Amino acid sequence: MAAKAKAKASQKAKKTLVVVESPAKAKTIEKYLGRNYMVRASMGHLRDLPKSQFGIDVEQDFAPKYINIRGKGDLIKALKKDAKNADKIYLASDPDREGEAIAWHLSYILGVDPATDCRIVFNEITKPAIQAAVKDPHPINMDRVDAQQARRMLDRIVGYKLSPLLWRKIRKGLSAGRVQSVTVKLICDREKEIQAFVSEEYWTVGMKLRKGKSAMFDAELVQVDGKKVALSNEKDTTALVKDLEQQEFRVQEVKKGQRRRKAAAPFTTSSLQQDAARKLGFTSRKTMMLAQQLYEGLELGKRGPVGLITYMRTDSTRISELAQQEARYFIEEQFGKDYVPAKPNIYSAGKKAQDAHEAIRPTSIELTPESVESFLTKDQWKLYSLIWQRFAASQMTPAVYDTMSIAIAAGDRYLCKTNGSRLKFPGFTAVYAGVDVTKKEKDVLLPELAAEDVLNLAKMLPQQHFTEPPPRYNDASLVKTLEEKDIGRPSTYAPIIETIQARGYVQRVEKQFQPTELGFVVLDMLEEYFKDIVDVKFTANLENELDEIAEGKVRKNALLKEFYDPFETTLEKADEAIGHVELPVEVSDVKCELCGRMMVVKQGRYGKFLACPGFPECRNTKPILKDTGVKCPKCGGSIVERRTRRGRSFYGCENYPECDYVTWDAPQKEVCEKCGSFLLKHRYRNGRAMLYCSNDACETRVDHPINKELEKARARAEAKAAKKEDQGN
Repeated sequence: MAAKAKAKASQKAKKTLVVVESPAKAKTIEKYLGRNYMVRASMGHLRDLPKSQFGIDVEQDFAPKYINIRGKGDLIKALKKDAKNADKIYLASDPDREGEAIAWHLSYILGVDPATDCRIVFNEITKPAIQAAVKDPHPINMDRVDAQQARRMLDRIVGYKLSPLLWRKIRKGLSAGRVQSVTVKLICDREKEIQAFVSEEYWTVGMKLRKGKSAMFDAELVQVDGKKVALSNEKDTTALVKDLEQQEFRVQEVKKGQRRRKAAAPFTTSSLQQDAARKLGFTSRKTMMLAQQLYEGLELGKRGPVGLITYMRTDSTRISELAQQEARYFIEEQFGKDYVPAKPNIYSAGKKAQDAHEAIRPTSIELTPESVESFLTKDQWKLYSLIWQRFAASQMTPAVYDTMSIAIAAGDRYLCKTNGSRLKFPGFTAVYAGVDVTKKEKDVLLPELAAEDVLNLAKMLPQQHFTEPPPRYNDASLVKTLEEKDIGRPSTYAPIIETIQARGYVQRVEKQFQPTELGFVVLDMLEEYFKDIVDVKFTANLENELDEIAEGKVRKNALLKEFYDPFETTLEKADEAIGHVELPVEVSDVKCELCGRMMVVKQGRYGKFLACPGFPECRNTKPILKDTGVKCPKCGGSIVERRTRRGRSFYGCENYPECDYVTWDAPQKEVCEKCGSFLLKHRYRNGRAMLYCSNDACETRVDHPINKELEKARARAEAKAAKKEDQGN
């Protein structure tokens, strides 16, 4: 009788096990589910293809060989123990293909039938969303699992078959990736365009005009004899300007109107990465890392852990009706009825969007950036502010501008134009008031003018220009291009960019990507023998076929076979045809002090450095010191550019460690007008730069904005040092 009672009590004590991916998420979810649930974290994948071997049996219909990931043994053991004591098991990994595959691997490890209702998903970590997910479990979606497996195996085929070829033909340690190789090609092709570009001179003619004693305004010459202005040299421009100065300027036509500017759609993964790069200076990797933290949940004082944003891997601009209604109430309360559109704003997601999840938005618009600022790190708050503002703005009315377009005749031959605008109703731009992460459109005011009004010419402003080559890719433009060309998927952009830098194929210089010599060499070989691997259209089609696997339209193994057979044939031919490729060696004028050889320039993860060619007998290396042309204020030596271990540039005296002069800001050859000291250039993360005097005692430094920046930097350094000291104690 006692044994039966004990068994009954044990039965009652059993809980429901919910397995998520991260501990932060587990902590937040456990708060919402209560005592009858235990929430555990799998810490990502627990099974994968082995690192030490190919891991795919091609002869057995591409059967993958999965093994438990090394180092996860104790975690697997603990999860199995919890599963044994659980009454029910729910697999709650992320709501994407990768998450579906993690759930499938977990079902194998924990002995759960994937066809049963064991899978729960949620787009946001809020109490209603979590409780709704638990009430609506479903089987694991095997089509999504197959899509993830196909991607993983395609990458394994390319990586494990092609990389050894690069090792044999070029050098050890290289690798090739299916999507990474195409990305390197884009960057190399852009560099070739820049190198081949021939700049051309052209001139524009601006002017300052006024009506009587009114304020001056700018105009520009747009037509000569009814044709578009085309000036290519100073001689022609000077002659034209002299003739133009003799003409009478008269208003030909005044057009007044209104322009409505609509808010942008809520963020997708891609647009978030682009905006964070442009406005905050964040890399794609940093943006996704911070977004993950905001999604999983952060401690908000008495509220405890709260998930601040919806799932951050999405290509959809869709917003739930509940979130729309909450936003409309909030906007009306904070800004007034005029700021709420008659119907909720709905944005098109594009034909290629899978639309599996909502757009990235705050889980509650009531959680304003100001209300959570004290609980977030500076970077977390910046990104959250960006997401919150974009979502709030997307649900507001358009901004309305009064516009004025004026055509001005100068004699019979010339036509000039100017445009003005004034904000009439702020609409969605009211959300951005006082926030420095978004540029506001400035008013361009013109005086009241009417047709036939005579204008006075105050000044002619001819200006010389030169056509410029296309810019190198940065994080924002590279992500935009990858999305436009259908290469990879938004969730893969950050790891793609990290990988091509880690392999040494590309380097980031002043926030722009430049291919290395190694990148060009590897690309040339791939283009000659593996055209499909670096073909943009081929890669995009492959991505679309992976989408079709997820939709159940294409079978995984059919796609793998279609790719593998011709790839294997090409690999064999290339191995026979390619000889050893010698990488060009750049010899420096620096002698190795250990063995006397002339050191050579090598490419590392964080850029170029000097190494002794006598490796491995001599392992001497040195950083390449770039002379700034500015003398050290302490000892008179040259100030040179150096790099930290993480690749960040800083500037210090060449006589270090004897001289300890150092600065993060770039020394300039320009000198201060007041004291004659050299100037420093401080760069903000948004790309803006500011010059200031390097002399702390200079009168120009009084009340200079740089003082606040330096004070903040000192405070951060002191806080970091104090934290280290506390940890040491």
